[in-house]
Amino acid sequence: MSGLSDDTLRKILTQIQQQAITSQKQLSIVKAQIQSKEKEKKILNLTVRELNTVPKDESSTMYKGVGKMFIEQDRKEIDTENSTQEKSLNDEISNLTKKSKYLEKQFDEANSQLKDIFHSQQRQAA
Repeated sequence: MSGLSDDTLRKILTQIQQQAITSQKQLSIVKAQIQSKEKEKKILNLTVRELNTVPKDESSTMYKGVGKMFIEQDRKEIDTENSTQEKSLNDEISNLTKKSKYLEKQFDEANSQLKDIFHSQQRQAA
């Protein structure tokens, strides 16, 4: 690091700092998305639990809310949609969690690089 000029060092520090800030912003967005998906999953699980209390006979009519109206649907279609939606939510949460871990790692690496540069500069000044 001793061979670097002040301008070069300043540019490197600015770049690393921008990377850390960007990673932190993206991390907070991803965490909000994870919370949103987990909330959707919880609502879906509550809906499925309530649907399971209804007898599964052929005469029971089910309705699905679509906007401001309701559409009649078979029980099998509703169950299929719910299971598909649950699988989709699980996959999305899994992918977002992986992305979150990657962004945390990226943020930590940027912070450690900044600390290393500052420590090396302090040693040189002493």
